[in-house]
Amino acid sequence: MLTTIIALILFMTLRVPDAFIGLFFVFIVGRDSPSTTFRTGMLIMLTLVAAVATELLVVILSDNDPIARVLGVSVVAFVAALLTVTTTLPAFPPIWGFLFCTLIALWEVHAPAGTLVKNSLWFVAACGIPILCSIAIEYAFRSRSPVDILQEERRTRYQVLWKMFALYAQEDAGEALSGARLQVIRLAAAGQTAMQRLYDTIVDRNLDPGDLPVGVRVRISMLAELMDVSAAFSAQFPVAEDAETRKRCATIADLCHTFSQNLRPAEKGEIKLRMGVNETLLDRVEEALQNILSMPPNLEPTQDRKLIALPSNKVPFFIPGSFSNIDNIAFALKLCLCATVCYVIYFAVDWPGISTAVITVFITGLSTSGAIKQKFIYRLLGSVIGGLIFGLGSAIFLFPYMDSITSLVTLVAAVCFIATWVAGGRIFNYVGLQIALSFYFVALEGFGAPTRLAPPRDRLVGILLALIVMWFVFDRIWPVRTVTVMRRTLAAVLQNDAKLFRLGMESTEYEARLEQADMLRDRIGKTVASLRTMSDEVAYEFGENRALHIHSSEIMLRAAFSAVALFWNEFVILHAEHDKDFLLAPHLIALRREVAERMEKMAESVAHKEAYLTTGPIILPERRPLETLRYEEYANNVASRFNDLQESIASLGVKV
Repeated sequence: MLTTIIALILFMTLRVPDAFIGLFFVFIVGRDSPSTTFRTGMLIMLTLVAAVATELLVVILSDNDPIARVLGVSVVAFVAALLTVTTTLPAFPPIWGFLFCTLIALWEVHAPAGTLVKNSLWFVAACGIPILCSIAIEYAFRSRSPVDILQEERRTRYQVLWKMFALYAQEDAGEALSGARLQVIRLAAAGQTAMQRLYDTIVDRNLDPGDLPVGVRVRISMLAELMDVSAAFSAQFPVAEDAETRKRCATIADLCHTFSQNLRPAEKGEIKLRMGVNETLLDRVEEALQNILSMPPNLEPTQDRKLIALPSNKVPFFIPGSFSNIDNIAFALKLCLCATVCYVIYFAVDWPGISTAVITVFITGLSTSGAIKQKFIYRLLGSVIGGLIFGLGSAIFLFPYMDSITSLVTLVAAVCFIATWVAGGRIFNYVGLQIALSFYFVALEGFGAPTRLAPPRDRLVGILLALIVMWFVFDRIWPVRTVTVMRRTLAAVLQNDAKLFRLGMESTEYEARLEQADMLRDRIGKTVASLRTMSDEVAYEFGENRALHIHSSEIMLRAAFSAVALFWNEFVILHAEHDKDFLLAPHLIALRREVAERMEKMAESVAHKEAYLTTGPIILPERRPLETLRYEEYANNVASRFNDLQESIASLGVKV
């Protein structure tokens, strides 16, 4: 809010046009740390300069030919969509795309070339001022280390779980249980996004991870899943009615208390979790805890800290194999078609006010039908609140009585505060962004109070136009259901697991093997985080199979967490040079080969929607051939997690 106020005053003082676009970039810049704000701010500025350069290049090379402008929109939309799904920085290509389409549209107006070029350069200033203000504010009010904040976020969640389940374990908890349940529900609603951004900050800055545990990224996703199922359990059961349930809740409370101290149970066998067919919510809570418990133990200070936070220079810009994926090409073609159709329509009917259609295509054009429907609902809701209620309401009832910049700043600050508060949540965060954008579009059209009611109407029509076009292309002509993408994503997780197990059997140098393992680690961590996001989007797949889709997404998410625990059990051994004897033991080589072969078959059956025919659980040899207790613990962990994974894959079926 403070950044918005300062930027607005600068806009009005310097008479910089397009303030409605510039102020929106305050919401896009990352704020996890000053360095993150600086980095994302500079990347956005480079993206903006690239958009202006592309616009001027198209105009100069084509001598401002109308066909070239339309083809430019198509090509840029295709490239932006393709880069969104093939790079590790997916947020910036859509910004480049919609900025280019906004700028190239200036040349559809019959005006002197000098004026249009000047307007393009003013556009750079309009976006640069809020970004510079954001960076300055973040450095002026710099917060604590992201490592400390992330650790506190993790600890807080385990503590509220500990308190809630400890109260469930009592026969008469009273009002204290109701308060504890509300805390769990509130933190579950916050989700994993903020913690994942903190982890990204730690990686980008190569910070000392301190006492964070091994595999932080996947642990964050696991903890978020634990919060979700615990919140669902608390909503369904106000009290624990039987002694068996209270006993299980006491066990869960003990584990959560242990994890809140960033510790690990002294012996895995001390706490027995009931693991069955996972028919109840309490079973799922126990399964989520078991997944966390299966992760490798905390490292000693002398061990390799790269197992906690992967250095940023190890993360490739392009996702390996993404350009050869036909699904990525199909997604780019669909978004290209939608952007081109919307661009042609709003100029063909000579209605520039509905230009929000193209912007909507870029900021809601996600790869699955469920995600698109979710974004459309939120964008429409945010536009109604921000554009019609706040924007139009201000134009009718407030602006006629406002005669100073003080009143304008007060109004904008109030709306910005509401939008930012909504944007801080997990479920409706996108609504907050749209409230701000829609309000700015209506209220900050120029340097004076708006006197027309047409702009909010036109912008809403533009959003509806994009909704119709994208619904027709993404949902009718070329639909991709969310569970279908989840299947492909889960198959990728299984394939990466199999590659890791085969990596231990290859005769490559230690450094080369480690580099490949780190790439797999980064890929699988981000993949599981995206899987969990997609599981939330499945609820927006309306239709008769909706319940089946939701059930299948839950199975796939649990299977992914089992695969991650299996991955890390192998990764720690592969990463530690002093454990290279694990890679040479003949019986462990045979175990890895069997696991890799079976996981490749699992991946194939999941990707092609075929039934996975299990050949039974992995049977370990007798203790004596395992030679040492170290080998025995490793082999038992592999077998246990693999058998859990195999059971989940077998139950997935082929219906969706």
